[in-house]
Amino acid sequence: MGTPPRWITDHGPEHSQWYVDRFRRMAKEGADLAGEARLLDAMLPRHSRVLDAGCGPGRVGAELAARGHVVVGVDIDPELIAAAREDHPGPAWLVGDLAELHLSSAGYPDPFDAAVMAGNVMPYVAPGTERTVLSRIAAHLDDDGAAVVGFGTGRGYALEDFDADLVAAGFRLEHRFATWDLRPWHLDADFAVSVLRRSAEA
Repeated sequence: MGTPPRWITDHGPEHSQWYVDRFRRMAKEGADLAGEARLLDAMLPRHSRVLDAGCGPGRVGAELAARGHVVVGVDIDPELIAAAREDHPGPAWLVGDLAELHLSSAGYPDPFDAAVMAGNVMPYVAPGTERTVLSRIAAHLDDDGAAVVGFGTGRGYALEDFDADLVAAGFRLEHRFATWDLRPWHLDADFAVSVLRRSAEA
């Protein structure tokens, strides 16, 4: 691995456990943690193959699996992957750097119908690897496969840069919303949910 991702450099050693505990507590309190998964589920036929890229402790991928999809989750943080395996058995949860993603070597050679990147994944990858990460995601998708990417617009990764990177990575922007529940996009939105489609020539 080259430059470490911002998820590691921006946080102290206690942050991963705090993050796991936070979502476990929210789940016990009955919080709605399935919004991202509902959007993906609405886009896909049952039993679709979904790559949960930057899966964290597994809440999105687990919900997609519960809805009948085949899920492989990847995250660079071993502590988050351990929590995903403990809390959500069933899907495959793998430790890996999205900028070096080659799932065929890990025993998952089949392309995915869709990918999801929730939880501000893109602003947390290593600086300068954003385009590479998107390219690796595109390489794992079937022809015409979709990727849904959500992140805060004020987290250090400009939306203009993202738009340039997604085109260079072999995607086209199909839709953009201000929230995961599909509120209309506007220039002052502090969050962007972008639906990308793999270009035919990618």
